[in-house]
Amino acid sequence: MATWFTADLHFGHRNIIEYCNRPFSDVDDMTTGLVDRWNERVAADDDVWVLGDVAMGRIAESLPAVARLHGHKHLVAGNHDRCWFGHGERSADWIDRYREVGFETIVQGTARTAIGSTEVTLCHFPYEGDSHGMDRFVQHRPVDDGGWLVHGHVHDSFAQRGRQINVGIDAHDLAPVTEALLAEWIAAGPADRDPD
Repeated sequence: MATWFTADLHFGHRNIIEYCNRPFSDVDDMTTGLVDRWNERVAADDDVWVLGDVAMGRIAESLPAVARLHGHKHLVAGNHDRCWFGHGERSADWIDRYREVGFETIVQGTARTAIGSTEVTLCHFPYEGDSHGMDRFVQHRPVDDGGWLVHGHVHDSFAQRGRQINVGIDAHDLAPVTEALLAEWIAAGPADRDPD
């Protein structure tokens, strides 16, 4: 059994194909491609932490793609997830729909886990950095306590910046990232790494 980390799938989001230069002709092609890349790597008994922004667009069409993904799936909700508490009271109405497609855990804000021998924070948002030039959602970002942060949100802006590691698919060949790779990067210390 392995543990994987990923973010920013954006199932159903037509504009992300051009925005992040994803090699797909349309959203159906993107869904098929992302599901195939995931399932080539992730086994049925593996754990996968999805750090936000799973599905967009017509949610009744895009969200069910999650059910096709292998593994035990755990979500740290991001700003594009309808179950994210940043959307106010209406977010609670979406929790069951995300569970129905296969998320065993849904976390708001941050979670903690060990990668190798290091405790890390998991969040959709980085301490700093954005895919839109200026930092958005500042009030929802974790406080930089000097520890390691594994996150998404920045798409292909960077793979690592200091103690922030972006596991978004646009920085990692459109697929989840292994715990072993993250442990290797953490052991090497703070660094700046470009996307794959």
